[in-house]
Amino acid sequence: MTLGQADIGLIGLAVMGQNLVLNMNDHGYKVAVFNRTVSKVEDFAKGSAKGTQVIPTYSLEEFFKALKRPRKVMMMVKAGQAVDDLIQECLPFLEAGDIIIDGGNSHYPDSERRVKMLEDKGVLFLGTGISGGEEGARHGPSIMPGGNNKAWPLIKDIFQSISAKAKEDGLPCCDWIGEGGAGHYVKMVHNGIEYGDMQLICEAYQLLRDLLGLSVDEIEKIFKEWNSGVLSSYLIEITGGVLSYKDTDGKPLVDKILDVAGQKGTGKWTGISALDLGLPVTLIGEAVFARCLSSLKSERVNAAKAFPHAKVEFKGDKKQFIEDVKNALYASKIISYAQGFMLMKAAADDFKWHLNYGSIALIWREGCIIRSRFLNDIKKAYDKNKNLDNLLFDDFFKKEILSAEAGWRRVVSKAIEHAVPVPCFSTALAFFDGYRSEHLPANLLQGLRDFFGAHTYERIDQPRGKFFHTNWSGTGGGVTAGSYSI
Repeated sequence: MTLGQADIGLIGLAVMGQNLVLNMNDHGYKVAVFNRTVSKVEDFAKGSAKGTQVIPTYSLEEFFKALKRPRKVMMMVKAGQAVDDLIQECLPFLEAGDIIIDGGNSHYPDSERRVKMLEDKGVLFLGTGISGGEEGARHGPSIMPGGNNKAWPLIKDIFQSISAKAKEDGLPCCDWIGEGGAGHYVKMVHNGIEYGDMQLICEAYQLLRDLLGLSVDEIEKIFKEWNSGVLSSYLIEITGGVLSYKDTDGKPLVDKILDVAGQKGTGKWTGISALDLGLPVTLIGEAVFARCLSSLKSERVNAAKAFPHAKVEFKGDKKQFIEDVKNALYASKIISYAQGFMLMKAAADDFKWHLNYGSIALIWREGCIIRSRFLNDIKKAYDKNKNLDNLLFDDFFKKEILSAEAGWRRVVSKAIEHAVPVPCFSTALAFFDGYRSEHLPANLLQGLRDFFGAHTYERIDQPRGKFFHTNWSGTGGGVTAGSYSI
């Protein structure tokens, strides 16, 4: 083996790691590979990497000797302690200016910590979100790098060459996200939006199935039609694929799949971050809770017996209701993305990141799970106003929401009437109504808090930031006992 000939090294040869290596090889990069279980290295070298420029190595020492300086090391291992352990094993071989890249699904606070820890040792760390699954890794994922910005110019060409390219303009679906844990944070929000998109699709499917009584084949045709319009996206497209698939007996496979959803935690992380930042990211939260509710299968079976309800026959124009469901799905999707971008903006303010929201929308156009036509409209919104407080204030999205609103309300009303659960459709509508309400009942809430806990309140006839407390058991209609600036 010639020393120092590999452009980049990758540790962790599970399917994602192998596919990224082959992707890099296709784009002319020599990649050194290592895996803790060295038999995987041998199997990869003699299998799918046979005949390529991939350089197999069988120890960390051999691996690092194979790399050009500054050495670029990509880790594709299980998130959490395994990443920290591997970093510690690599440290004796690292020099100032070398780059460590964590391409797993790490939690953003871990990336924040690792950037600072390695910076103290002169090593540059990138926490990089990668979306697109095995297929994306092999042929072009969406890549969200963040961390030490000194590393970005050194890895930019490799990442942008292997990333997906947008169909509209050929631009790479990879760009610098921001400092610290920003890359993994944006990937986390991406996954949270993915949770929301899938739950919205499932609610539309259930309405068409249970409320209208349509067959799987009929619903499949509707989703295929929707995929040619404003809802055009990867998830809508593959919904048609799932619905069209027949089991060995010729019947739809989807009808035989147990209605218990799994999850890996990134949606939960998004909800927790929203709560920490005080942001009402309600749709992603409901999408996570919907999966949790699905897991209570035996209890749901018992509850269905304990609380039976008569099936109410749908009366009305079925064609119009299908259009209403489409509008409810579209409007709720707008709310979900508006909430997701609200969350990223709040996180950027809190962590002092410099996020480019239009660029993030571009990165998600291809390669990732939430890729859709819709993202071009988000990019245009931020092109018009990079300081946009909320997507709902953009003229395009304002028009789209108002156009879909009547059908959206009819769908939620009908769902309630027919006992069909639509947690994300309804929470999206509740958020919209709350967000556009000049007056909410929080004045009473603050009065209650002050009554039982002396938590104070602000007054509409006084400047903001001036707080008051009332002795509510006193006379005179609640006399102000004092004012406080807190």
